Amino acid sequence: MSKKSGKILELIAWCQGRGRDAHYLGFFACFNQGLYYEAHDVLEELWLPIRREPAGNFYKGLIQLAGAFVHLQKNRLKPADALFRLAEANLRGYAPAHEDLDLDAVLALIATWRARLADGAWTRNPLLVEMAPRLALRGEA
Repeated sequence: MSKKSGKILELIAWCQGRGRDAHYLGFFACFNQGLYYEAHDVLEELWLPIRREPAGNFYKGLIQLAGAFVHLQKNRLKPADALFRLAEANLRGYAPAHEDLDLDAVLALIATWRARLADGAWTRNPLLVEMAPRLALRGEA
């Protein structure tokens, strides 16, 4: 087991036995805590073996969404927007919902954050002044 895999197992331990893949649930837990890099890593471990399967682009889009927020945390605004665009393109094909995730809401979230970047003329980081977003599966708060 790699050092990275051990860390991921720690992050998702509490997600085991909850009716869904622990990596998928762990992604949301990490994302909602602002641990975007960790969210990316957790879901990447689920995505890699199935990346060429029908759900591959769904998970890839979520990984890209988390990556966009990693870039915002590092004040890299244009790379953040580029990943928002890629995430949008990958998730759009699964809308309106997939895996109990309201993708119309996720796509609206992406559009909102892209607009905030543009409104700041690519010089103001919206993550510094806006509340960080939260993602929830249907039926969860």
